Amino acid sequence: MIVTIDETHDAAAFSWVQSANTLETDFPLQNLPLGVFRTEARVTPRIGVRIGDAVLDVHRLLDTDALELHAPEDDALRQTTLNAWMALGRMSSTALRRKLFALLHSSTEGTARETVSNCLVPANACTMLLPSQIGDFTDFYTSIHHARRAGELVRPDSPIHPNFRSMPIAYHGRSSSVMVSGVPCRRPFGQTDATSGYRPTTKLDFELEVGFYVGENTGTTKRLSVDSAEDHLYGLCLVNDWSARDIQRWESAPLGPFLAKSFMTSVSPWVVTAEAIAPFRVAEAIRGDDAPPLAAQLTSASHAALAAIDISLYVTLQSRQMKAAGIAAIDVANSDFKDQYWSVSQMLTHHASNGCPLRSGDLISSGTVSGPERSDSGCLLERTRDARETIALPTGEVRTYLEDGDIVSFSGRCNRAGFRSIGFGECAAEVTDNL
Repeated sequence: MIVTIDETHDAAAFSWVQSANTLETDFPLQNLPLGVFRTEARVTPRIGVRIGDAVLDVHRLLDTDALELHAPEDDALRQTTLNAWMALGRMSSTALRRKLFALLHSSTEGTARETVSNCLVPANACTMLLPSQIGDFTDFYTSIHHARRAGELVRPDSPIHPNFRSMPIAYHGRSSSVMVSGVPCRRPFGQTDATSGYRPTTKLDFELEVGFYVGENTGTTKRLSVDSAEDHLYGLCLVNDWSARDIQRWESAPLGPFLAKSFMTSVSPWVVTAEAIAPFRVAEAIRGDDAPPLAAQLTSASHAALAAIDISLYVTLQSRQMKAAGIAAIDVANSDFKDQYWSVSQMLTHHASNGCPLRSGDLISSGTVSGPERSDSGCLLERTRDARETIALPTGEVRTYLEDGDIVSFSGRCNRAGFRSIGFGECAAEVTDNL
């Protein structure tokens, strides 16, 4: 079931939290993403809701009479991660969104506004943590543009594997190395040929991805369809699934990447809920006349009409020299999530099709999001054609892959006429050496 549009998406609605009403904010009243944070005064992790330049401390709010919930909702929102809350499913998530929307709406006055105001914390005073305890991380491969351009570099005669158009391709990642935005990326070591020994990668790359968290558990026996899969989608985030391309090229046959991917994955801290993205659902990407017929579980008329999610994605790069000179980061990638060949629902459906249980708080990612043109590439492998071409920086430096001191930052925005634009915040990290 795809979430419907309701009063919480009203573009004319404003908040009494003034910073939420600016056009540039990622976090207007119509967004209300959840995350986990701590402060110097309160070091125990707690769940918060982002509104403008502030974070609403849900734990403190539950101690007031402004937000009254019954167990298990109250208990779940007092936890130090979002896992228990995600497990409660769509009805609880939707109900909380409506209550928070009402409390933060400009029409709320008097004691109620004062009570909620006392539970707000400046966002810059918060240390953000991982939203959930990630039991499993799965990385998909769902952009046909990425598959084609990357494949042309290693398999020019057959860049796209035959199975790509029949089912979403994925591999299991390493959940222990998923880190929240802001944690530095240490350059990984690995083997790059038969005689190299272990040495730092010289081809460190970013991968622009959109991730999502599993909501309600699927269990060991539940098989999904693309329509029922939506019930298990809690919300979305941005993901940088860093890659060491030279290590990856050497180790990938016959089982796929290992050290080249397991060293780190960065995620943005705020989870934009399925309810918030409802206005930005669009028709699935065109598959083309050469596409094989899909398995029945992977398609439906309702899915085709609203399968994709329109998210404009951006990557910026700032070198150490640029930062020292006060030169702003430059744009190095821009793509749109709606162009993915496979949808979030199809990823969930395929993942659970063999009986694999998906658990609340598990992270699933889209794989590199690239657009039709090479300038829309979501990684440097494509953009520089594996170091055959360079990217010029304002300082006179050039890049083929990432150097120590480079800061890579992802952002994303959902836009649609008649609706308030919402964003995801930042997913950023600085590359450091591994000494």
